[in-house]
Amino acid sequence: MPPPADIVKVAIQWPDAYPKLMEIDQKKPLSAIIKEVCDGWSLANHEYYALQHADSSNFYITEKNRNEIKNGTILRLTTSPAQNAQQLHERIQSSSMDSKLEALKDLASLSRDVTFAQEFINLDGILLLTQMVESGTERYQKLQKIMKPCFGDMLSFTLTAFVELMDHGIVSWDTFSVAFIKKIASFVNKSGMDTSILQRSLAILESMVLNSHDLYQKVAQEITIGQLIPHLQGTDQEIQTYTIAVINALFLKAPDERRQHVIRAQRAINNEMAHQLYVLQVLTFNLLEDRMMAKMDPQDQAQRDIIFELRRIAFDVESEPNASSGSMEKRKSMYTRDYKKLGFINHVNPALDFTQTPPGMLALDNMLYFAKQHQDAYIRIVLENSSREDKHECPFGRSSIELTRMLCEILKVGELPSETCNDFHPMFFTHDRAFEEFFCICIQLLNKTWKEMRATSEDFNKVMQVVKEQVMRALTSKPSSLDQFKSKLQNLSYTEILKLRQSERMSQEDFQSRPILELKEKIQPEILELIKQQRLNRLVEGTCFRKLNSRRRQDKFWYCRLSPNHKVLHYGDLEESPQGEVPHDSLQDKLTMQSPRLTGARLAASGS
Repeated sequence: MPPPADIVKVAIQWPDAYPKLMEIDQKKPLSAIIKEVCDGWSLANHEYYALQHADSSNFYITEKNRNEIKNGTILRLTTSPAQNAQQLHERIQSSSMDSKLEALKDLASLSRDVTFAQEFINLDGILLLTQMVESGTERYQKLQKIMKPCFGDMLSFTLTAFVELMDHGIVSWDTFSVAFIKKIASFVNKSGMDTSILQRSLAILESMVLNSHDLYQKVAQEITIGQLIPHLQGTDQEIQTYTIAVINALFLKAPDERRQHVIRAQRAINNEMAHQLYVLQVLTFNLLEDRMMAKMDPQDQAQRDIIFELRRIAFDVESEPNASSGSMEKRKSMYTRDYKKLGFINHVNPALDFTQTPPGMLALDNMLYFAKQHQDAYIRIVLENSSREDKHECPFGRSSIELTRMLCEILKVGELPSETCNDFHPMFFTHDRAFEEFFCICIQLLNKTWKEMRATSEDFNKVMQVVKEQVMRALTSKPSSLDQFKSKLQNLSYTEILKLRQSERMSQEDFQSRPILELKEKIQPEILELIKQQRLNRLVEGTCFRKLNSRRRQDKFWYCRLSPNHKVLHYGDLEESPQGEVPHDSLQDKLTMQSPRLTGARLAASGS
């Protein structure tokens, strides 16, 4: 017959005695069980004792957690949390350095237990530790030359105990003094600090910043991102992880003007550090959200001046209207012409292009950065497209706006970081203006892809889809620098994207299955015949083409169509683009399909 569910069999230890095997009745008060154990070893004052897990946790057994005891658990009879806290409180104030060190070591271990932590905090234990850090360290430092290891261990255990006690959320972070903050910050700013002390100090600073706005202000006065960067350049990944956590905390609480950094990630890193880098990346890009959601005010002269600056750099003209340059109507026409060349949708008032969010003013910021920092590339793109025929130009303004929106989507600007994701991109930590440089690379890619696709204005969305695929594929390889990202894009031309798409489609298991192959073989002749007939019908219908003169201007048209019997091509010049089909008899010139290569059927079959 199985034992009652309320009975658990355990072993209980006591120093210098054989372990006691006994059954615990979970329906009895815990104090009665402790008294029973004490009586077994003839120990008086059972209220001074408690049961504790004998494993590495050393957690006390309480009425709240006693149901977690399982059959076979090993427990330990020890002094009660209140007694232990009182004793340690006295021992850490001992004049003996050895006794103090041992007491702080025990305190660091026991402080993980919330039951003990509550008792020690009730004795103003947190205040005692902060006073030791504030004033005691100077006294200990005098002994550093003769007992440096002891000093380092003592401070390390003190800070560890402090961190463990505060992690229970019993004491508010708002209660700490500037002197304590200065002391903790000094441990972080000092070079050559013991690793354990540095780790605890970074953990304390992170918690201060995250848990108190007032403390953030005080911490920010004592430590900067620049002072933290050296800790990222070492080889200790734990220190790097703690450092990034502090940087993330400062970013979360900091005003916009205090957020700049440079981080380089050169080697394989663990998951925790990867997560912290991911969070830092997300928080950094989220700084763009305000500009991304800010609409341009068409009446704001300072904002309009940015557009004037784009025009000035591109065409080397004055950025402001000049009263001596002619009539207002002439100036307006000149601006409209230039803004059309710059590729804005609203040629008369391009400020209206930036009233939609996202990407809002962020797009204009990117365009100005590109124009100033990569001036030659900017001018080349603008002039190259303004010299093309209207239908084939890649509009710089519209492209920049849509590209900025797309990059914000790819990088999830404005979204909160995931608690489990560790997907970060090292290249974004290699430049202070990483997003702007990212845009500059991608806008040049867009122009290149536009030309490769021989795109027209009707193909704008198709080009954007290809560019997005190019960017996503390049990012997948996790390039370590922006230059490496650019190199990856060089190998992802439009032709290569088409090849990859085809290869991926054909490699899918469904397309290689036997039923699919059999069906394909069966219907292929019918499909090819249908395609040929559709092409013939299109040839018979005919098409209007533009004629190019010596200056490559398109000012006339010509029309060509195949006769219904598929034997003659009729073609001729037109003064203007026709509204419908042009009759055969109105086309003056003919070309007989005498050669086998020029039969209508062969033209259709070849796709010409």
